[in-house]
Amino acid sequence: MPMKCTESQLPGVLLIEPDIFRDERGFFMESYHRTRYSEAGIGSVFVQDNRSHSRRGILRGLHYQLEHGQGKLIYAVTGEIFDVAVDIRLGSPTFGRWVGDYLSAENGRQIFVPKGFAHGFCVLSETADVVYKCTDFYVPGDEYGILWSDPAIGIAWPCEEVTVSEKDSRNLEIANVKEELLPKYGE
Repeated sequence: MPMKCTESQLPGVLLIEPDIFRDERGFFMESYHRTRYSEAGIGSVFVQDNRSHSRRGILRGLHYQLEHGQGKLIYAVTGEIFDVAVDIRLGSPTFGRWVGDYLSAENGRQIFVPKGFAHGFCVLSETADVVYKCTDFYVPGDEYGILWSDPAIGIAWPCEEVTVSEKDSRNLEIANVKEELLPKYGE
C-alpha cells in the first residue's frame, strides 16, 4: 500500500498521507508499516506509544526531551487537531521556525517530528484522541518546554481560545532558555 510522504519546510519533519480505503462499511488504513516508513525516510525504531484525549481548545506543548530526545509519529484517531513542530536545535539554519498541519480522524494525515524539535498541538473538534509513537522512552526529569505563544516563533494557532496546563504556562520564550537546555544541530 503506497502512501504520500512530503518533506515540510523544516528538513526532517515529514507530512504523511497514508492511503485510506473507504467503502460502505467504513475505512481501512495502515497507520504504520516499518518497511514502507523506512523507505519514506522514517527509519527510526519506535519504543513507546502514547495516547491523549483532550477537549476543544486544549493546547499541549511545546514539549521536547534533551538527553532522551524523542522522534514522534503523530496522528489523530478521533477528532481534529492542529499539530506543530518547532526547530529548536542551536546552530540549525531553520532555528526558531515552525510548521503545522491539520491532523484528523477523517483525513488520516500524520506528521513525523524528529528529535531536536519541540512539539505541540491544539484541539479543534469537540474532543480528540491523539496517538504518537516515540523513538525513546519518556523520562520525567528530562522534559522541557518552550512557551506556546512565544512571539519570536509566531505560531498561528487556529484555536479561538486555548487552555494550557499550569506547567506549560510557565514555559519560557526560546530566547530565555539557557543554551545548555536546547538540543544542538547535528547531534
